[in-house]
Amino acid sequence: MPIGSFLFLADAAEEGRNVVLAMFVVGLIFIAVIALGELTHYLSAKRKSRAL
Repeated sequence: MPIGSFLFLADAAEEGRNVVLAMFVVGLIFIAVIALGELTHYLSAKRKSRAL
């Protein structure tokens, strides 16, 4: 095997790692938005029940 083919595999592995990290970051953002919405809903319900 020529050395160039190993460089291509290393490049593909690095690209795959970058894709996985990007997916992880997007997942964390997705979970953070859901958590923020649930927290807002909880605090709103708590405030409304206290006002009664």
